[in-house]
Amino acid sequence: MEDVIKVEHLSKSYGNLKAVDDFSFSVKRGKVFGLLGANGAGKSTTIDCVLGTKKADSGVVSVLGMNPTTNRKELFGQVGVQFQETHYQENIKVGELCEVTASLYKKPVDYKSLLKKFGVADKINTHVKELSCGQKQRLFIVLALIPSPQVVFLDELTTGLDARARRDVWQILSKLKANGLTILLTSHYMDEVEILCDEICILKMGKSVFYGTVPEAISKSPHDKFEDAYLWYTDEEVTQNEVI
Repeated sequence: MEDVIKVEHLSKSYGNLKAVDDFSFSVKRGKVFGLLGANGAGKSTTIDCVLGTKKADSGVVSVLGMNPTTNRKELFGQVGVQFQETHYQENIKVGELCEVTASLYKKPVDYKSLLKKFGVADKINTHVKELSCGQKQRLFIVLALIPSPQVVFLDELTTGLDARARRDVWQILSKLKANGLTILLTSHYMDEVEILCDEICILKMGKSVFYGTVPEAISKSPHDKFEDAYLWYTDEEVTQNEVI
């Protein structure tokens, strides 16, 4: 099975801050890969470098066999991206935003069917600013899927969604994965990671502290629950207490 995403010895610094330090991982076609870690661990910088929106200091990145920096135009129609902090014109209607997004791609998916799948079809004539947080989040996932991508990057995909909506999104993504879609996601919901991810990597201060499956992460920790194991790998509880 081919590697859709391949990252070798990636490093990126901002001044004296080493945001990502000699990080390597790969994601095979039709798999879901979870990039985990506390805020500031290096997840966003890694994704920016993989997408080619930031230039790495060193290392090699390949997406669908292409360099994301030099082949951005070729990759554009094959990659979907949903960021947690996404800013769109709030006075545009949902349908208009989807229409504009679809016009950027050669073979877009019918966005109306996507809106229906994600439970926001009734908001097609609603302005973006009038959507709830959860409705916006579902819309942003729809926008990432409009290009009919081979690989999609999802950042905190179910933030703001209630329990039922989260499970609906999981089911949809599982079906897309079964059809060959490759997904790289970040999440702070460990139940989500357990259900969706084939492999995970936990980052701490720009370095990988665990790389493997969720069961392996548990077995290599002193805990029998994944959330406890995750906190053990990241020392997140200690960090939070220090901040307080």
